[in-house]
Amino acid sequence: MKLHTVILHHIKMKLKTPFVNSLETVKDRDLIVVEAIDQDGVSGFGEGVAFTTPWYTEETLTTSWHMLKDIMIPELKKHVFNHPSEVTKHLSGIRRNTMAKYAIEGAVWDLYAKREKISLAHALGGTSKRIKAGVAVGASSPDQMLDEIEQRVSEGYERIKIKIKPSQDIQIISAIRKQFPTLDLMADANSAYRLDDTAKLQRLDEYDLLMIEQPLGSDDIVDHASLQKKLSTPICLDESITSYDDVRRALQLQSCKIINIKPGRVGGLAVSKDIHDLCVQKQIPVWCGGMLESGIGRAHNIALASLPGFTIPGDISASSRYWEKDIITPEVTVDNGYISVPEGPGIGFDIDHHELSRLTLTTETL
Repeated sequence: MKLHTVILHHIKMKLKTPFVNSLETVKDRDLIVVEAIDQDGVSGFGEGVAFTTPWYTEETLTTSWHMLKDIMIPELKKHVFNHPSEVTKHLSGIRRNTMAKYAIEGAVWDLYAKREKISLAHALGGTSKRIKAGVAVGASSPDQMLDEIEQRVSEGYERIKIKIKPSQDIQIISAIRKQFPTLDLMADANSAYRLDDTAKLQRLDEYDLLMIEQPLGSDDIVDHASLQKKLSTPICLDESITSYDDVRRALQLQSCKIINIKPGRVGGLAVSKDIHDLCVQKQIPVWCGGMLESGIGRAHNIALASLPGFTIPGDISASSRYWEKDIITPEVTVDNGYISVPEGPGIGFDIDHHELSRLTLTTETL
């Protein structure tokens, strides 16, 4: 397998409703769609999930585009591949830039699976035929959040993630628990707290949360270890985990009890699978986080979440949760709380090229 042509598409998709967290309000989602075409004309699709500003990580859409166009794709076009995992090896000399790496690596995985006439889930070693759907609810007024949770529960979602911060945590969690006493509920802090807030975070223990995600610094695993010792609520690490070694160190320090795997954040599907395998070995539950992806990125997440260690519903929801119209057909749907894992070749969805073209701001062919 050899890359012949790679096309980069900068697309902008309007969210149905703004997505609010403690750091940013996202109204429109800019993404990079990567189309990798081999010597036989077979196409694979990946997605670059960096945001336009560096609020989540230091990587942005502009830096990802540069790394893909000027460094990563020219390097990968020099090589012949037997397996997509070789992408990671060929890009190992490039530090970080994990979302750019995932964008091209994901396209190569899709291309490989299509050439082999197998599903991406099968190529990764997935075993589940369907996965449980979870959904994230952005920060807003308590009444609005309760109304949205009511709607999502009625749609079949079995796990709800809410955004919290020091000015909005106990109040909203208490209200949710009063209305939904048995709901699988997790709270995502996006690094909004400090170790000095330990006493306040301990108050969350009484609400039987599934987990609290990334309460402390985005690059921290040491203070999280101190905090976890004082909480019965499991801590889940997100932004702190950018590599396999981050996971290994965090587990050694007992910084958390759960790991969120986002392939864009850790540098690809191959690294994600390695992290999954380590966590299965260490009996640490994992789940697949979301990055407000289009259907292409969502399809990759579905395939990844079909691996056996993904026992907690991830941030994988229906296309209609975020978009009036997605760029894949058929769109991702939720049926009684579950999403079916496609069995067709590659990601298992077709690209709506008309919609992709309509949403594209810039293209570049390499």
